[in-house]
Amino acid sequence: MPAFAELIGSLDPQARGPLYQQLQQQIRVAIQNRVLAPDEALPPERDMAEEFAVSRITVRKALDGLVAEGLLLRRQGAGTFVASRVEKSFSKLSSFSEDMISRGRTPRSEWLQRTEAAVTPEESMVLGLSPGSTVYRFHRIRFADDLPMALEYSTLAGYALPSLQAVGSSLYEALEAAGNRPTRALQRLRAVLFTPEQAALLRVHPGDAGLLIERRGFLKDGRPVEFTQSYYRGDAYDFVAELNALTS
Repeated sequence: MPAFAELIGSLDPQARGPLYQQLQQQIRVAIQNRVLAPDEALPPERDMAEEFAVSRITVRKALDGLVAEGLLLRRQGAGTFVASRVEKSFSKLSSFSEDMISRGRTPRSEWLQRTEAAVTPEESMVLGLSPGSTVYRFHRIRFADDLPMALEYSTLAGYALPSLQAVGSSLYEALEAAGNRPTRALQRLRAVLFTPEQAALLRVHPGDAGLLIERRGFLKDGRPVEFTQSYYRGDAYDFVAELNALTS
């Protein structure tokens, strides 16, 4: 029997319930048990249909359900893959690069914009800057193992960095080198639907669900130094927070 059926098990035509649910459940269990690894490619739908002696409609229906659950993801022109979800803790102030490295992933960025400019009225309010003050804006796509994970739009107070060129692969490394890394932050999370432009950059479909995190980072002396809006793929990220009961 071909390799994929050996991996997840064959279907039983005599079993109760539709065949697509059987196939869906066997793939689900294989993912949960790490028989199928994160980012692993599934065979083409045509090959799976032949292998399990079912129609392509049956295979497609099984995969559609797992995509909706967030267990699989489709990459345009590349096929169907096991989703690789990342857990991001709300209780730790860390950079994207630090998060990915700690999970054995390789982070990188693709710059969309790097500019030095005068503060806008909105940025002035958020960062507590006087009109005419300098800010640095950094817009980029964040990748983990070549998979686009998030769009990040950051504005930093001009006093925080010696120059625009001081930033390499990590904003927080540059801020730390300048002695201005945030020591605390306020974060706000809300659900969003990706616009066609955002979807194209993240290789998802327009209208797909995402998570917007707005963060204001503060220095030890209380001054706000960073305002970042990050749009995370909903199929790749889980945000977790540890809660403790109040004690009397």
